Amino acid sequence: MDELHDLRRHAAAAPQRCALVFGDQRITYGELEALANRLAAVLRARGLRRGEHIASLIGNRPEALALAWAAWRCGLYLTPLSTALAAPELQHIVADCEARALLADAEFAPLLAAPDGWPAGLQRLAPRGGLPGFDDLRAEIANASPQPAADEPPGALMMYTSGTTGAPKGVIRPLLPAGWRGTPPFAADLIALFGIGGAQVRYLSTAPLYHAAPLRFALAVTAGGGTAVVMDRFDADGALALLAREAITHSQWVPAMFQRLLALPAERRAAFSAPAHQCAIHGAAPCPPAVKRAMLDWWGPILLEYYSGSEGVGLTMIDAAEWLAHPGSVGRARKGRLHIVDESGRELAPGETGLVCFSGIAPFAYHNAPEKTAARSLRSADGLLLQTFGDLGHADAEGRLSLSDRLDDMIISGGVNVYPQEIEAVLRRVAGVWDCAVVGMPDERFGERPVAFIVARHGEDEAALRETLAREIESRLGRIKRPDALHFVAELPRTPTGKLLRRRLRGWPASRPPKA
Repeated sequence: MDELHDLRRHAAAAPQRCALVFGDQRITYGELEALANRLAAVLRARGLRRGEHIASLIGNRPEALALAWAAWRCGLYLTPLSTALAAPELQHIVADCEARALLADAEFAPLLAAPDGWPAGLQRLAPRGGLPGFDDLRAEIANASPQPAADEPPGALMMYTSGTTGAPKGVIRPLLPAGWRGTPPFAADLIALFGIGGAQVRYLSTAPLYHAAPLRFALAVTAGGGTAVVMDRFDADGALALLAREAITHSQWVPAMFQRLLALPAERRAAFSAPAHQCAIHGAAPCPPAVKRAMLDWWGPILLEYYSGSEGVGLTMIDAAEWLAHPGSVGRARKGRLHIVDESGRELAPGETGLVCFSGIAPFAYHNAPEKTAARSLRSADGLLLQTFGDLGHADAEGRLSLSDRLDDMIISGGVNVYPQEIEAVLRRVAGVWDCAVVGMPDERFGERPVAFIVARHGEDEAALRETLAREIESRLGRIKRPDALHFVAELPRTPTGKLLRRRLRGWPASRPPKA
């Protein structure tokens, strides 16, 4: 039988062991277990029951991880919300996931101020207090029992991603049976795949905990008995300092972070030493080969790249030695079976480009969106269920995957998925916009950044329209989704059937559209 990995086991065996580090704050396993139990007791007392949904808007704080453990022990679905979203985007997700409660930090009060924007009956709760319009939970948490409940049916995470239409989608799977006991699924595969189980693991979390991978990795470390060191926000110099000072063994990054690390002064990079650091995990976006080679030259062969997604339909992995022999590859399947297929589900030969799919994993669904689930699912020629993240690529004869394009037009900016259609919908709200399009442009810091092309209605004042668009963008889009530039053009390139030719816009300024 596989070893059980769970927070409670380590809290019982070594209550004084450090579980979490947040700046100067250190939380032991005993303290994290007690906080998770107290939060679970409050959720039950608030009438939340197995199978229901809650949402959270919490920064990189211990409560973010304790709440995930609490929801797991109450049989609840937990949806963490991005702190970079605009208020309308948050309200849409809270309504879409049918949350019965929203738990939030006071620092996000400006995003939560609209009293009429939330679903009727939503409980608005502030674990750390100080949030107008939200119930202060500090006394309830303090008075709740730190002991586990007798009945703890397993819950689940329900992370949101965006779809090809730009609307966010919740990835949902059925809950495990009420009496099931074992390593939580959000931790089990990561512990096995990345070797992050055990008290010797000291893991650096560099990204916001509302993202699926950072949240799951930090939870997996606490399930495995290690120590998770969580940055409040990424800072390249600060990350190097933590790697050395905290004797970090494992860390996680996105390519944009590598670029910021490499931009540090040469003397700072030369002075860096972190001998305990044995595994630098990276994913979320393609890593430019030149960047990866520079990191390998600096840190040595400790980079471990993976390709996966919130839908969890499969995972590939490649270590440094294999990548150096096959640069550009994201490795072989380590979770699920890899398939490259054409539009009809026919398996393609090695080297042929097609839709990247996986089989052999319990199928996912998008919450309340069967048509979107169907768009990411197909049958192989022999009837096998395949599911996909929506990427195109090819595999070599030994099964190594190389990605070549996106099935849709997604922009990956700083490791975050940004969809043009969502931005375009905001731009089209402005009366003076006749037509618009958004594409991703190369960016040294973020990999890609969205850029908008606007066709103004005839006779519109461009300067006034630009100001109106800027106001609409700031009020309705999170920071990462705001276009870097607005280019006014006479027309957009389209096929005779009206399909937008985004590739021509991506050629800007070489194929510069005529100026309006």
